[in-house]
Amino acid sequence: MIKIGIAGAGAIAGVHIDSYKRFPEHCKITAVCDTFKDKAEAMAAEKGLKARVYGDLAQLLADPGVDAVSICLPPNAHCSAAMDGLGAGKHVLVEKPMAGSLEECDRMIRAAEESGKILGIVSQNRYKTPVDKLKRIVDRSLLGKISYASFDSLWWRAPTYYDLWWRGTWAQESGGCFMSHAVHYLDLMHYLFGMPSGVRATIHNVGHDNSECEDLGFAVFDYPDKKIHFTCSLVCNGERQSITVEGENASASVPWTVYANQSLPNGFPQEDSDGRKALEEAYSSMANLPFEGHDAQLLNFLRAIEGYEAIALDGRAGKKTIELIMGIYKSSVTGGLVSFPLKPEDPFYRKESMVKLMPKFHEKKKSVDNFSASTITLGRDLGR
Repeated sequence: MIKIGIAGAGAIAGVHIDSYKRFPEHCKITAVCDTFKDKAEAMAAEKGLKARVYGDLAQLLADPGVDAVSICLPPNAHCSAAMDGLGAGKHVLVEKPMAGSLEECDRMIRAAEESGKILGIVSQNRYKTPVDKLKRIVDRSLLGKISYASFDSLWWRAPTYYDLWWRGTWAQESGGCFMSHAVHYLDLMHYLFGMPSGVRATIHNVGHDNSECEDLGFAVFDYPDKKIHFTCSLVCNGERQSITVEGENASASVPWTVYANQSLPNGFPQEDSDGRKALEEAYSSMANLPFEGHDAQLLNFLRAIEGYEAIALDGRAGKKTIELIMGIYKSSVTGGLVSFPLKPEDPFYRKESMVKLMPKFHEKKKSVDNFSASTITLGRDLGR
């Protein structure tokens, strides 16, 4: 039985708790902590936990009744909390984003290797059935040679979203919508296609005057044989999120949609009904995932601790996503193509030098310690 500690008592911590509680044969939540101890007490009571409650992470990490820790803290604390947890001999699962810089990612990776403990990074959208099926379709080359793909990471947040003390600053949140929201889709991009050779990008703030950071951005990624266009936004009503992959034989999208064309003699398209039917049948024949989202990812974390399977998203996978974000930010500042990988001497490798170079779209003037309600929505259920 794996004994779990929850670091942080914000809304995402509640998501972790709910997922862990679905697997009582694997784990038990034994401790919760938050700087605001009353928040941790309230969460433990709300979730019906018989857990020890701490007001300091060091106390939780010193608890011998904790084997593994979910880090559900603000992004600026991810690196230090993960390293402290690994140093204390705990397995660690870190919420997105992994960290605020590539330098911090590398320190976390080294800490995991030195401790011999598992470091997992949350990216729960890999564990959605439509995404899993699209991955298998791409890997089996059922679309033919892929020339282009587009990712729309479209969200909506009211201006008050940035009133929380750590949001909307380069120093605390390490970025805007690319870091806090598109992180999910950037992970899916390199999951589906691997890492690109370079990126060109622009970022903007069009609707959030209490944030230094971007709420809208566009990027084009270069691959040897394809281009990928990426849009990220916090100003889109309806949060219409999608992935579309265009191949020489057909295109497929999440939410699931498939099109197949064949050429008329003059080059204009007509529907290839046989090709479309074959793809629909291939999709339908693939089994659905038994668990999805956080449930599936936290179960993988537990089974990796038990030694039954490998951790699916380790520190090296998490670092790839941060590298894509840093490439986007560098291109937005320099106005040109940025090549990967970014090297340790690059100013966008370290947080301090990155922050100095980033534009401050607005001055953050409003700041609250907590919101009166901690309810969150996880955005559109991708693929449904």
